[in-house]
Amino acid sequence: MLTDLLNSSYFALFLIVALGFMLGRIQIKGLSLDVSAVIFIALLFGHFGVIIPKELGNFGLVLFIFTIGIQAGPGFFDSFRSKGKTLIIITLLIICSAALTAVGLKYAFGIDTPSAVGLIAGALTSTPGLAVAIDSTHSPQASIAYGIAYPFGVIGVILFVKLLPRILHIDLDKEARRLEKERRNQYPELSTCIYRITNPVVFGRSLMQINARAITGAVISRHKHGGQIAIPTAHTVLCEGDYIQAVGSEEALGQLASLVGEREEGELPLSHTQEIESLLLTKKDMINKQLGDLNLMKNFGCTVTRVRRSGIDLSPSPELALKFGDKLTVVGEKEGLRGLARLLGNNAKKLSDTDFFPIAMGIVLGVLFGKLNISFSGGLSFSPGLTGGILIVALFLSAVGKTGPIIWSMSGPANQLLRQLGLLLFLAEVGTSAGKNLVATFQESGWLLFGIGAAITLIPMLAAVIVGRLVFNISILDLLGTITGGMTSTPGLAAADSMTDSNIPSVAYATVYPIAMVFLILCIQIIATAV
Repeated sequence: MLTDLLNSSYFALFLIVALGFMLGRIQIKGLSLDVSAVIFIALLFGHFGVIIPKELGNFGLVLFIFTIGIQAGPGFFDSFRSKGKTLIIITLLIICSAALTAVGLKYAFGIDTPSAVGLIAGALTSTPGLAVAIDSTHSPQASIAYGIAYPFGVIGVILFVKLLPRILHIDLDKEARRLEKERRNQYPELSTCIYRITNPVVFGRSLMQINARAITGAVISRHKHGGQIAIPTAHTVLCEGDYIQAVGSEEALGQLASLVGEREEGELPLSHTQEIESLLLTKKDMINKQLGDLNLMKNFGCTVTRVRRSGIDLSPSPELALKFGDKLTVVGEKEGLRGLARLLGNNAKKLSDTDFFPIAMGIVLGVLFGKLNISFSGGLSFSPGLTGGILIVALFLSAVGKTGPIIWSMSGPANQLLRQLGLLLFLAEVGTSAGKNLVATFQESGWLLFGIGAAITLIPMLAAVIVGRLVFNISILDLLGTITGGMTSTPGLAAADSMTDSNIPSVAYATVYPIAMVFLILCIQIIATAV
């Protein structure tokens, strides 16, 4: 009966997942495997003949990679601009050190070229690399060597990622908080204060004439003249003794004081017809529109004082492009606020809804893009493949945000659920496939190729740690993402992803993975034809 059940792929799949989670929760000196334990249970099941269908693994892979790309997309281009050069250098170091290790050990132990390139592809768990190795050498030895190196290529990266923070004595949660604080410091905290108009230069002049918003960066949200408090417009005239209330960074508020007069603490009260509200942008038509184009003061008599996005308060400059889920703090007349709420959508339920059309369409586009074959001079060619195609398309769509009526985004809970589901399917299939021939390949080819494959896996990661920490001094979270991306290891990314709530490793992985994949293919082709 048990044999029949294990032959049922869905029963075996969920049994592997359940046992994997049980193993993953066991802690030894504070270290646990978490979700990565699924692959070790799958290896054991695969050794005893249990196989999870390849299509299930591919289904899980596309879900996992697409959700990673959708989450990483908004931060990908910022990361590429700020840290891209450093991360790419480390990635190229990983690929070059893997290739040089393989070539050096090939000559040291007299290994044939097809086995050498197969070991590189297996040690870096690169299926496109294997395809290129087979096509370049036309030898079955490439596949055999790949099969020998692949299991440690999977397991070695997972264990390395798990152990590295412990070896370096780094608390990942504390590091994530430090980096988040640094990120927030790039966006100055916004404050509110009031000013008494005492500078004769601005007496009798309108806000449009003194150009306060453009000169200082502060937003003037209220104006008091005599006993009357109103929402200011561009034509509001400042008189001696008037009060204004403004929102901005400390630097902006200081410049405004130099322009208009004495700064005081406190707030001007709202009249009974005025309110201050937080409104959510949930209407598709408003996404990517610039704040200044909405002309909110003229159309609704309202002023936006701040925009909150991903936990950060942004200054509401006219050039600020609005994104789905932005929370706008608005002050204005009650009737105007109701009209603005209708314009923006202000529907919290839409933030948690999951539209499956963008997910399905995005994956279709990613699969098609992965099929493209790009040829270079000299007979070299490159295809993004399943993983690369979906990742690149997801990054691009997420960064674009919206195409016509389609919003290329997902709610946090939906993204996390689909990512976890995809990861479990992928790990179960990869583990059973690798475990099937694990013992047989050792018996057939001995331990020499396995040892060389392990060296090709470990040496590049050690080189990346040494250069990344000692030369470039990058954070451990960026380093984990760069190592897993440079090693083209999706299970390794899963291990890093399970260790922290930060998306920094995912962004770094997405930054370097396409480059690593292309460069690895080129290295394999060069070694196969020239060495």
